[in-house]
Amino acid sequence: MLGIDDPIIAFVYIANIVAVSICIIYGIINWNKGADNEAEEIAEEELWEKEEAKLDEEL
Repeated sequence: MLGIDDPIIAFVYIANIVAVSICIIYGIINWNKGADNEAEEIAEEELWEKEEAKLDEEL
């Protein structure tokens, strides 16, 4: 098979192609899923920074 005499090496090549395919499919499915709650995270970070600045001023 493709000049590869050892079946274990052939299996490794096939497993590599399967793993890459799974990673690509996973990436396509989960593309930009983290952007759903990005506005909430930014607002939370702004509040945190304001509280931190307030604490720094008090010290």
